[in-house]
Amino acid sequence: MSANAGRVQDTRFKPVQSGNPAGKAKGTRHRATRAVEALLDGDAEKLTRKAIEMALAGDTAAMRLCLDRLAPPRRDRPVPFTFPKLDTVADAKTAAAAVLEAVAEGELTPGEAADLSKLLSDFTRVVEVADLERRLVVLEQARPR
Repeated sequence: MSANAGRVQDTRFKPVQSGNPAGKAKGTRHRATRAVEALLDGDAEKLTRKAIEMALAGDTAAMRLCLDRLAPPRRDRPVPFTFPKLDTVADAKTAAAAVLEAVAEGELTPGEAADLSKLLSDFTRVVEVADLERRLVVLEQARPR
């Protein structure tokens, strides 16, 4: 008989505790990725050349593949918009109006305007918190001891 016969062992993982608390080492590649890289080792250049030849011959799937690798879609880009000077919450109101006007005139997309509005909202929150802190300090200093 084994040493722990008759006892029930709890072999389940505990909540918020992985089997390896240290986690994977940075840069560790997935097993499947390593297997694919091993298969392609030495042939990647030939496969790339073949995909380009197929694209040049008119294969639309190969064209898409090549173009996606050469010029992937941009995820983020600078927005051609200049905010008015921002110092107070009232300045943020003026800037928000400028953003809406830019959308109405077609200078900004609604998505770009949403991103800029988020920045304005964050700015307003920072100004409000700083103002509350300043007012609290003044009240605490004025309080009799």
